[in-house]
Amino acid sequence: MRPAWIRLSQNTQILYLLFCLCHYTQAITILVPRSTITAPVQGSALFSVDITCTGTPAIRWMFSSVSRQQSIAAWMLGGSANITQMYEGRAQTHPNGSLTITDLRLQDSGYYTITVTEPSGNSKDMCMVLSVTEVLYEDIQYFIVFIIVLGTLAALLMLCMWLLNKLHNFIKAWRQQRCLPEHNETELQPL
Repeated sequence: MRPAWIRLSQNTQILYLLFCLCHYTQAITILVPRSTITAPVQGSALFSVDITCTGTPAIRWMFSSVSRQQSIAAWMLGGSANITQMYEGRAQTHPNGSLTITDLRLQDSGYYTITVTEPSGNSKDMCMVLSVTEVLYEDIQYFIVFIIVLGTLAALLMLCMWLLNKLHNFIKAWRQQRCLPEHNETELQPL
């Protein structure tokens, strides 16, 4: 008796081989609209992804920087997420595999890697870069001081203009009074 593999025709064997290859190759696609994200301190960053794969994948987000590497969250797509203690209250997962981090700090700058693993064991990684910028309050303070100085100068100029107008009116009235004779004797003529 011949084994089942040998009994199959050559075309069927080729189709079976193609099916196995397609099944075991990576059928995972991760689309990332923006691979570089810039956000301010105390702001939020959305790591948006669009995942397509066969079956229900496992999602894992990791953070890497020069000084440390940290797991952020792991979950099965559609299930509840296991968020690490360091990111608890700041990380929010989305049903499509995306991740939002709120209350950003300068230390959050670095590489964020998503790993998608299919039930068959195939996995794929995608990396995004987050740059957290510090809002320079010094610039705002200089601007406010500049506005206050300009307002004060404008008020002083208006006060000077008002005083000069009063002085001008006083001098004008004084000159008119000085030019008039003190005793204006006018005689009335008979009609």
